[in-house]
Amino acid sequence: MSAVNGIAWFQIGSDQPEQAARFYGEVFGWTFADDESAGAAYRIITTPGEGGLQGGLADTRGESPNHAVFSVLVADVESICEQAEATGGKVLIKRTTAGGIVIAHLLDPSGNQFQVFTPPAG
Repeated sequence: MSAVNGIAWFQIGSDQPEQAARFYGEVFGWTFADDESAGAAYRIITTPGEGGLQGGLADTRGESPNHAVFSVLVADVESICEQAEATGGKVLIKRTTAGGIVIAHLLDPSGNQFQVFTPPAG
């Protein structure tokens, strides 16, 4: 399983990529670097944890819908929900528990939906 605050490869598309980068950087500590082959239109995202999982941030330039589909493993769902709201995000579906998994659905400042979760204890 991924490290806390880490995920598998993913893609985020935003018509406001700098705002998206700032949001995810502040909430989860992700870092961003231009993709040398694509320049500023596509940035490589590195997440915390062993191996620094990567994903991509695409500047949609308004030519396609904003998008993001991923799940982030976190230590404390409620704390992350509070951080997200404090940095311009929204809680779309409040913290719920199903089968021991604690999960919430969030929106980043661009309106991209994603989820955060903690696995069952033990």
